[in-house]
Parts: sequence; C-alpha cells; structure tokens
Amino acid sequence: MKKILISACMLGDRVRYDGGHHLINHPTLQRWHKEGRFVPICPEVAGGLSTPRPPAETQCKFPILITTQDGNDVTPEFLSGAERTLEIAKREGVACALMKAKSPSCGNKRIYDGNFSGNLVEGSGVAAAELMRNGIPVFSEKELPELFAFIEDSERMTA
Repeated sequence: MKKILISACMLGDRVRYDGGHHLINHPTLQRWHKEGRFVPICPEVAGGLSTPRPPAETQCKFPILITTQDGNDVTPEFLSGAERTLEIAKREGVACALMKAKSPSCGNKRIYDGNFSGNLVEGSGVAAAELMRNGIPVFSEKELPELFAFIEDSERMTA
C-alpha cells in the first residue's frame, strides 16, 4: 500500500492562512484516508507560522523571497517548512504528494505572482519544489485522475 503525503488542509485541518481548510470529499480519497495511506503536513505550520496568518506570496525565486502583503519576510519559515516536509516524506517513504494548488508552499505548477492581485504565474511553491527536486511527484487537487492513475500504476508494478 503506497503512502501519500497530503496537504493537511485537504483533510479538513484548519491550517490555511485564513484559518480555514480545503477539505476534498472524494470517495477514493476518503477510502485512502480510512486505509491510513495519508501522511498529512502543512509546510507553513511545520515551518513555524501560526494559523491564521497574513497571506504570503513569492516575490522572487532566485534568491527566494516570500513576504506577506505588508512586506514581512517569511522566507525562513517557508524554507524550514519545505525541509521538514521533505524529511517527513522520506521518513514515511511516500510514493507521491497531493498538495494545494497555487499555494506558495504547496503549489505544483502555478503560484500567485507576488503582487497580491490574484494573478498566477508558472512555478512551484517551495515545499512542492523541494519534493519534486528529490524525485517525489506532486499532484494538486486539480489533478486527481492523474494521481489515481499514478498510484494504480505504481501498485500494479510492485504487486
């Protein structure tokens, strides 16, 4: 049985910046949760940020700079959370990750542009990028069919 790292907000944990969650009610995900496949993490909380917290966006990729809308630098917390996320993923031997789209930590393909205007740009959040750099595929809630196929294929290959 393959383990899957998952953004804790997707399991209903109130860890989002606004104190909310992003629970996903899907029968396959519910079954996997009951089977104990999920390894939940909120990289931002793991990095020391509180809930609720001011929204943050990536201002610069090289060198990385993540700030809140009022200019507070939260880069160290985001980087620490990304490191802890990778450590947990490796320790638990996850096959892949299901992470929140568009997040400065968890987004796998597109993130907000840093202007707090709702515009998206190509790129990954710091935790998702760290996982992918280390060979762990990252899917978002917008890619559930791809996630399901990945798990099915990887379990068929190890059966």
